[in-house]
Amino acid sequence: MSRTALIENVTAMLEDAGFLVSDRCAVRPKSFDVAVRRDEDLLLLKILGNVDALDAATGAEMRRLGEYLEATPMVIGIRTRDEELKPGVVYFRHGVPVINPDTAYELFIEGMPPLIYAAPGGLYVSLDGDLLADEREERGWSLGRLATELGVSRRTVSKYEDGMNASIEVAIQLEELFDEPFSSPVDVLEGADDVRDADPTPSAPDADPDDEHVVHVLTTAGFTVHPTARAPFKAVSEDDDDPVMRLLTGHSAFTPAAKKRARIMSSIGEVAHTRSVYFTEESEDRESVDGTAIVSCAEIEDVSDPETIRELIRDRAEAPSEA
Repeated sequence: MSRTALIENVTAMLEDAGFLVSDRCAVRPKSFDVAVRRDEDLLLLKILGNVDALDAATGAEMRRLGEYLEATPMVIGIRTRDEELKPGVVYFRHGVPVINPDTAYELFIEGMPPLIYAAPGGLYVSLDGDLLADEREERGWSLGRLATELGVSRRTVSKYEDGMNASIEVAIQLEELFDEPFSSPVDVLEGADDVRDADPTPSAPDADPDDEHVVHVLTTAGFTVHPTARAPFKAVSEDDDDPVMRLLTGHSAFTPAAKKRARIMSSIGEVAHTRSVYFTEESEDRESVDGTAIVSCAEIEDVSDPETIRELIRDRAEAPSEA
């Protein structure tokens, strides 16, 4: 299956599951393919045939964007270089959770979250340690008795009951011994933080030197600016006075490619609940493109009042779109 067909199949499935799906980010660079939302769940999805194609820089960017936009970065893929991804298993690439389309269908359509995750050494589950302790005590078994049944140490059983995760083989043994499942679902929609072993989110890159005057304008207007490196926008900016308000920001000469990028930013903004603004180096006879505000740098060069800048962005971002 081609990557284009895979993306179409996955997005159609998500629409069937009640997600609002953005336009595909058909521009470069792009750290994710689509943004999707259902209720409070916002996901930034990368859809790949071979998930090893996700490099460290893209994974870092997806994780940063997840923090800036209060979203979950996620990869849906089919295989690695060595094997097919197993259904019902959560994998990780550079700190980003990865699932296959069957697992995505079970999660989003059938409401069945995965129970297994892959980590160095094999497949693991998150055990409900309190339930395990209750079942062991109800049966009258000591820690040592259960350890003997499992072929592990007494200390290991104590750690299981304290919340340590277990191999899938141990989980199967426990289920057979007690006729009771002890596995807890992996919360993929929260980034699988309960089982993910990853470094802190990498720091943001420096702003492009060509964007420094735009960053200055936004900072003056009371925004905290987070530059991006591989997104279809140059920065995510947070309003210091209104944490709910976020801006997706673009900046370049307003070429046909920039116009296309502005449209994509608008579509992403509709899903992510952000506004978007594109700063241009020349004066334009338009105020918005599909809801993305168009502002020339010349217009704001001598404006020092923060509220004037904010009102200009708000008004144009809410203005009727132009073709």
